[in-house]
Amino acid sequence: MNANEPAPHGGHAPWNKGKVVGQKAPLKLKDVLAIRIHLQMEQRARELALFNLALDSKLRGCDLVALRVRDVCHGEVVASRTSVVQQKTGHPVQFEITATTRQALASWIKVTGLHGDDYLFPSRNHASAHLGTRQYARIVHGWVDEIGLDGHAYGTHSMRRTKATLIYRKTKNLRAVQLLLGHTKLESTVRYLGIEVEDALDIAEQIEI
Repeated sequence: MNANEPAPHGGHAPWNKGKVVGQKAPLKLKDVLAIRIHLQMEQRARELALFNLALDSKLRGCDLVALRVRDVCHGEVVASRTSVVQQKTGHPVQFEITATTRQALASWIKVTGLHGDDYLFPSRNHASAHLGTRQYARIVHGWVDEIGLDGHAYGTHSMRRTKATLIYRKTKNLRAVQLLLGHTKLESTVRYLGIEVEDALDIAEQIEI
């Protein structure tokens, strides 16, 4: 049944009625810059660090929110590369921490006085030690809403997919993207990026008859 179809007589409306269903879109580069500048202008240190690290790490939300300071720092210095074990697969995945992200993280850690064993993004809700995945999802929706995008079209997986998609489009190196995302199967990366249709269209556009 289509999400926009009326519910059967006597039934309940589907949970996805009126919502965009399927994979969440990655952000475009101009959207990344718009959100980053917006957060910088409003001096939202925690969200700026979270946004930048989400893009660089390409981690699932559950792994991102559970990071501790020691996961991204060597002593008091934010590392340029690090590795974490994924909760879903149990396998480690490595990722880069760019200069922009290192600066945002260093500022956030300094202003909050966080230490090695502390969660990088502590929860403001006393029921949880660190930022929850639902809280993270609400924050992401807030970012896209604030720059005029449709919040329903984006989610936490948009953050995971954004840099991976940009890397693939620039390099066409599917194996590299697989490693960066921590996928065990190449087929998973193909489906995740949705590149089969995209590449087919790219090829088709180059053929004139």
